[in-house]
Amino acid sequence: MTPPPPPPPQSVRYISDCLVKPRRLPPHSDHPLHLAPWELAMLSVHYIQKGLLFPLPPHCLDPGFDRSAFIHSFLEKLKRSLSSTLSHFYPLAGRLATLRQTDPPFHTVFVDCANSPGARFIHAALDITVADILSPTYVPSVVQSFFDHNWAVNHDGHALSLLSAQVTELADGVFIGLSMNHVIGDGTSFWLFFNSWSEIFQAQEKGGVDVVQLSCPPVLTRWFPENHPGPISLPYADDPSSFQARYEVPDLRERVFHFSADAIAGLKAEANRQCGTTKISSFQSLTALAGPPLPPLYFGNPVTLLRAATTVGELLGGGLGWVALLLHAVVAEHGDAKLREWNEEWIERPQLYRLDKALDRCSIVMASSPRFNMYGNDFGLGKALAPRSGCANKTDGKVSSYPGREGGGNVDLEICLSPATMAALEADAEFMAAALMDL
Repeated sequence: MTPPPPPPPQSVRYISDCLVKPRRLPPHSDHPLHLAPWELAMLSVHYIQKGLLFPLPPHCLDPGFDRSAFIHSFLEKLKRSLSSTLSHFYPLAGRLATLRQTDPPFHTVFVDCANSPGARFIHAALDITVADILSPTYVPSVVQSFFDHNWAVNHDGHALSLLSAQVTELADGVFIGLSMNHVIGDGTSFWLFFNSWSEIFQAQEKGGVDVVQLSCPPVLTRWFPENHPGPISLPYADDPSSFQARYEVPDLRERVFHFSADAIAGLKAEANRQCGTTKISSFQSLTALAGPPLPPLYFGNPVTLLRAATTVGELLGGGLGWVALLLHAVVAEHGDAKLREWNEEWIERPQLYRLDKALDRCSIVMASSPRFNMYGNDFGLGKALAPRSGCANKTDGKVSSYPGREGGGNVDLEICLSPATMAALEADAEFMAAALMDL
């Protein structure tokens, strides 16, 4: 007997869609925001897509509860607080624009803050439960539909919103997914915005005010090398396709592995023991990079890639400590001088990051950070259950690090691999022993 066909993949139902403008704009907010070298280099990269899964309060699941009224009120509060948050992060309400001139030849992309249609806000729904998302071994592909601007590259921000918030209503939970143009901000800036939105939401719940002073206001002024104050010309005036290289994502398995603080401490101790040193830092320290003296609340994308290369033989023969020491050396030398040198060289020979060319199946890419405040975001639903990401910038070998929900130095690694490589990783006794240490 022929088995029945598999059920069709689940997809969200879109309910409403609108644009949210800043509640109030500061003076000079209509001035163009010119982009630094490390931001222009990201024009062909996808948006950042990260979000948080929240449980609905138990009373919302009671048969007699007016859930539709609750959700309507919740969405209005989100939109109101988002509008107030955009007053502090007003470039996110704008659009990218291109500036061209012929004499002398000049071509650049900047944020047009005067053209400020607003951030996109979407309400969607899907009849699945929180457990349907968290229980499977692999992250369900339906999570990708919890985000807007799938597969969009940053250059698309000429027409697309630079920020989109999608609120997906589930049977017993809510997922809030943000898609932010990556030339506007990096992971630090992304979570600064998310944290600020949460802070304003909570303040408005308590006092009802529209304008809220943030405890950590963003610094929007861009950093440029002293001898190149911007704007910076690009050599692609006659070839716009250079900005719009599309990366075709291969078939991937995505799984979240949990590492306890004790497991990480054990790895650190073993790595240092193997190398006869004490200078190899923990995973958290490895993700912290030195750079130009930027303000702690700098809102931008001061990101460059660090590369450590080795052969298969060296990797297998060197052990944990040898690999950790290699990474430590790369991070340790990446200071102010290196970053200034990178900016100067890029201005002389601009190149855009291309996921289809910069990476191969032998590359492992570490992104995000367990230092980001993800679980501190509160929108009246209690503590988030878990962060999840969209399809953006996923490659075979992409690893994103998140803080563990219980805190205390625990770390979750979201790992994307081809099916065969994922199976090999899951068969690695050393890796799985660390990942499953407390289970």
